[in-house]
Amino acid sequence: MASNIRIISRLDIKGPNLIKGINLEGLRKLGDPNLFAKGYYEQGIDEIIYIDIVASLYERSSLLNIVRRTTQDVFIPITVGGGVRSVDDAREMLRAGADKVAVNTAAVKRPELIHEISQKFGAQCMVLSIEAKRTAPSKWEVYYDNGREKSGIDVLEWAQKGCELGAGEILLTSVDMEGTGRGFDCELTAAVSRNVPIPVIASGGLGTVDDFEQVVKAGQADAVAVAGALHYKKLTVGDIREGALQRGIHVRRDVLCHG
Repeated sequence: MASNIRIISRLDIKGPNLIKGINLEGLRKLGDPNLFAKGYYEQGIDEIIYIDIVASLYERSSLLNIVRRTTQDVFIPITVGGGVRSVDDAREMLRAGADKVAVNTAAVKRPELIHEISQKFGAQCMVLSIEAKRTAPSKWEVYYDNGREKSGIDVLEWAQKGCELGAGEILLTSVDMEGTGRGFDCELTAAVSRNVPIPVIASGGLGTVDDFEQVVKAGQADAVAVAGALHYKKLTVGDIREGALQRGIHVRRDVLCHG
């Protein structure tokens, strides 16, 4: 288990709006992503992940302005994914204020991109985003285009390959559990975590602090991404942090009020 488990807010973006779906479908608009990001920062979130969920579909990303605005009053690591197809795209995101870029679709189509970004900016900047759908007991397939397209690639093999190509971290989303609030696919998270030596961020399914505990202890996650539970105010960052500490999970304690 990592020394400190990071609590990360995941914000899925479509155009200028924060949105949320279930199993990456049926999207609802929730409002201005910058206001949500600032709120979570003030609550003491450790990191923020922005994912432009339609960038690969429309071959563009609307995230640059959102990231520029966020970095004016949010001073924690920001990861940006969606629409990163080249070293130049990655450079643009990092210049806008992102600390890391997450790549999914473009890496599936051209795995060398992982190596190119890692070589240019360092492995710590290159996050491999994996959307995983269960196909059989203990078997998962990589999906891309925000869970719309099958790749035919085995998740565990892809995680390993991504790691060898220079990814410094994996953002692992269970398409089956995403947006359900019914807990994580802990078997998936544990299988990937055991398979690679780099940190794994579990994403997709958090509804309660018990879910957080399960994915850290049984799923061996190094970080946990939270979306709907925070967006719909079912939990606060403080609820998760306090609950984790009560359950003996090491999370950052020294949270100052940023407001």
